[in-house]
Amino acid sequence: MNFALILFLLLIASGVLWSVDRFHARKLRPAGTPDPWWVEYGASFFPVILIVFGLRSFVVEPFKIPSGSMIPTLLVGDFILVNKWTYGIRLPVINRKIIAVNDPQRGDVMVFRYPADPSMDYIKRVVGLPGDRVEYIDKRLTINGEAVAIREDGSYLHPDRLYYSPKYVEKLGEVEHSVLIERDAPAYVPQVLNFPGREHCTYVHAGVRCTVPAGHYFVLGDNRDASSDSRVWGFVPDQNIVGRAFFIWFNFGDMKRIGGFD
Repeated sequence: MNFALILFLLLIASGVLWSVDRFHARKLRPAGTPDPWWVEYGASFFPVILIVFGLRSFVVEPFKIPSGSMIPTLLVGDFILVNKWTYGIRLPVINRKIIAVNDPQRGDVMVFRYPADPSMDYIKRVVGLPGDRVEYIDKRLTINGEAVAIREDGSYLHPDRLYYSPKYVEKLGEVEHSVLIERDAPAYVPQVLNFPGREHCTYVHAGVRCTVPAGHYFVLGDNRDASSDSRVWGFVPDQNIVGRAFFIWFNFGDMKRIGGFD
């Protein structure tokens, strides 16, 4: 369901009732008369809905992590906050940018509308910017001909399945973050979709090479061998961007996870 659209319709409906009451009906009611039901259950909610809609549309929006594609940075069940204005002010519902602010940078954790189905929100890490040549060959990331710095960092225990994955620290720009790379998983990209701009990518047995088109971004999950990302379904167009994830505000299973992340 499109929650933004539902909230917008509720805002319009309650706003109409509030306006009718404020500028017309209230003047006709005798002093001391209780508010009618449509004021109590409709118009009175307008200020609250207006505040929630404004904050959610232009300042910060909450999301819940549904999958393990961003482990170990984000876990299933993490409730996160997304900065809605850092990549530009956008009209709610239609998501059209009206004021440019900043552009996504390598290493940002970004929420966006899934290109293959814009009704769904995805979260991945920005790897390639417009014009970049991105290679993910034999599980090594190269950008514009330079290998991205990476070092071993022990292992990660998956608490739900009780097994360990090799963990590494990768540096994208000024951002250092952890990634999981399974040594025994195949390097080729399975089940590639026929996405717009696929002609900018070359798939080989060891991985993929892509040149990022103008106005688009190449994204990867931190759980590299368990993530459906730009390797599979292509580039993220600028108009699909929702915002930058920056804070974990709750996790029912682990209260210690509350805080910022890279």
